[in-house]
Amino acid sequence: MASASIFFDFNLPNATTWFYFSFLLAVALFFKFSRLLSVRNWDIVTVFLLVPGLLVIQEARPRPTTPEKNPALAVASAVGGAVPTSSLTPITSLARTAELGPAPVQLLWLGYLWLLCGSAYFLVRCVFDLALVRRPALPPNLSFGGLAWLGGALFVCLVAVAFRQPEVNSPTPSRGITTPVAENGVTSEGARQVAVGRQSPLVQLAQRPFPLWVMRSLAVLCHLAVVVGLVGIGWRHFLDAPAGIAAATFYLMLPYTGLYVGQVHHVWPTALIVWAIAFFRRPMVAGAFLGLAAGTIYFPVVLLPLWLSFYWGRGVGRFAAAFFVTAGLMVACTALILWLRPDWAQHIGETIAASDWQPWKVPNAEGIWTGVHWAYRIPVFILYLALVLMTALWPAPKNLAHVIALSAVVLVGIQFWYADQGGVYVLWYLPLLLLLVFRPNLSDRSPTPIQIETDWLVRTGAAVRRFICRLLGLPEPFAHAR
Repeated sequence: MASASIFFDFNLPNATTWFYFSFLLAVALFFKFSRLLSVRNWDIVTVFLLVPGLLVIQEARPRPTTPEKNPALAVASAVGGAVPTSSLTPITSLARTAELGPAPVQLLWLGYLWLLCGSAYFLVRCVFDLALVRRPALPPNLSFGGLAWLGGALFVCLVAVAFRQPEVNSPTPSRGITTPVAENGVTSEGARQVAVGRQSPLVQLAQRPFPLWVMRSLAVLCHLAVVVGLVGIGWRHFLDAPAGIAAATFYLMLPYTGLYVGQVHHVWPTALIVWAIAFFRRPMVAGAFLGLAAGTIYFPVVLLPLWLSFYWGRGVGRFAAAFFVTAGLMVACTALILWLRPDWAQHIGETIAASDWQPWKVPNAEGIWTGVHWAYRIPVFILYLALVLMTALWPAPKNLAHVIALSAVVLVGIQFWYADQGGVYVLWYLPLLLLLVFRPNLSDRSPTPIQIETDWLVRTGAAVRRFICRLLGLPEPFAHAR
């Protein structure tokens, strides 16, 4: 047993190591050395643009205490590891931010400024993608089987990162953080991953009855859904299976995925949006996926104008009906759960009073808007609303390339006015960015017009009408007239 234990004595990579090695691996796999000035090469490099900002924010926060033999766990939260809430407390208010001192607060501000500057670049890149009609076929440098094997290995590693429980020793003298330690080395409260960003009431209530491993399992399954969705989009809609597996492998490789690997509210809406794109030829299915995302996390509702214009004249009624029915059911479930709880008034009051999504209120959460008067946030929000309206009007008609690029634009735009750690929600739009990187020409990928003669919904409705008429004894021509 003593000799065998050496094979299990491995350390998780810290955030910086993950950044460097994933960058080198991405260049080796996807960089086209025969076309140095291609857009593909530029995208492969710039997709890592936000990582330095996340590293700066991580450096400015208090660090957990960890065993000396495994110092890499000190930044395990930066690669998705579990960190006790008692030893690493997220800064979510102005008062607690001030406790860090002037230097860490300045680092936090610089980190969020970097994130917003990088988000601005991604927004411009997605708008520019609307003009890139001709896309040359640039396959990855590794075969389909090799990428599939690497992607599977990376997924297994991310599962291990999501469920790994760090050990905690003594308090950190420099930070003055006290951590209750249990006999097994884990905090007595149980090691829990710090949630980055405010969660919706439904997500918060859904996590309470279940142990930690259940929510981690759901997050891992959502990442798996994103991976399968990317592969399916590459196979069915790009007609290029290697492009799909390349996007999926790149998604698992990037530091952003490891950063929030165990947090459901970062990946749950992403998985639903990816599958809405995968089923874009079926308006009702796509509407149900987006409605489920909007009814549980709420922010995907800003995608509704864009997708309505995408289906305009090609199944928009079915898409809208599925969206509103699914979103309404989710909101009703949330209201019912809150009503059955004794503290329902507190939850509703906290949601209504939250300044994160209300730019006319003074922000009280960590982010670029911390300490800034609300009047400066209002123009940014108005410009964002104009951007959402623009995506519904232009271009017209839209194809699959347009809806992918503009969906990413709308999701990136949220980062600029959202007060609670705006800029860190990279997973909301990361799969869409990867689809832009690896997509071919999609000018002919549009929703199929509804054929009345062969449509299943029309035939089902006619059959139901005939059954009702026979049941009520009504004549058949009367049913057709109705």
